[in-house]
Amino acid sequence: MHHLNSLMASRLPAGRAAFGSLLSRAYRQWRRAADLRLQPFDLTEATWLPLVHIARAATPPRQKDLAASMFVDNSSVVRLLDNLEKAGLIQRKEGETDRRAKTILLTPRGRAIADKVETVARSVRTDALAGLSAKDIETTIRVLDHVCRALDPAPGSAA
Repeated sequence: MHHLNSLMASRLPAGRAAFGSLLSRAYRQWRRAADLRLQPFDLTEATWLPLVHIARAATPPRQKDLAASMFVDNSSVVRLLDNLEKAGLIQRKEGETDRRAKTILLTPRGRAIADKVETVARSVRTDALAGLSAKDIETTIRVLDHVCRALDPAPGSAA
């Protein structure tokens, strides 16, 4: 095992200069693995990503909340939601206090797709993190959280 670790370390770019490119590469490979595993379901990222964000929300999100959680502008999320609604995956419900602030709910079909995506996401996560200690994962989460907070354009906002 020590030989394997030495071999892996020799292939890793050294120092802080490599941090951004390695982070970007890990993100692309993680997303590509998910996309490949979702191909049999004929799902595009434009379909599955908003469904997952809606499913993971503690309460049904409003359009602007979904846009913020996906880091996209409101007009982009409107187009996504229009397509998801036409496909029968979501429905919009008027807010109780503000009729303009519609909440977004998954339909049973949308929930079923979100559940498939979550199963694939768990599989990708299990494969990607296999062999890492709990301490390494905790450290990585702490480091990535620090990076996100340091680069957040609006300090104190939810990421």
